Amino acid sequence: MAKADTALVGALRERGLRMTAQRQLVLDAVRELDHATPEQIHAEVAGKAAGVNITTIYRTLDLLSELGLVTHTHLSHGAPTYHAAGVHPHLHFVCRDCETVTELPVETVQELAGKLREERGFDLDVEHLALFGQCGDCRGRA
Repeated sequence: MAKADTALVGALRERGLRMTAQRQLVLDAVRELDHATPEQIHAEVAGKAAGVNITTIYRTLDLLSELGLVTHTHLSHGAPTYHAAGVHPHLHFVCRDCETVTELPVETVQELAGKLREERGFDLDVEHLALFGQCGDCRGRA
């Protein structure tokens, strides 16, 4: 196991939970893979620690999300995609044709977020935002 992550250890202790190798491996996998589904994270963890099942991965991802260490977004109809929280907040553009995912800075939708807050009292969670459409390459081919 890699050196224990101090943010993870502290967050677990605050909740009366203990640090486990599996929790650290899942957090490490999320960070290494950058954007990954639970199945991809499971494959990464299983390569380092045989016997870790997919249920453990899902439970650990839920816990890490509650602790604010990872976040997720839905980039397709399948499983959510996880990435480390707070590293570089961004939103996703997903092409429905070629399925290319492009990261964009949150400033791209700041005007919309401000308008929603002002007019509707709604605080947009940009880190979970994925916008679907057609990329320029696919539109050019049509």
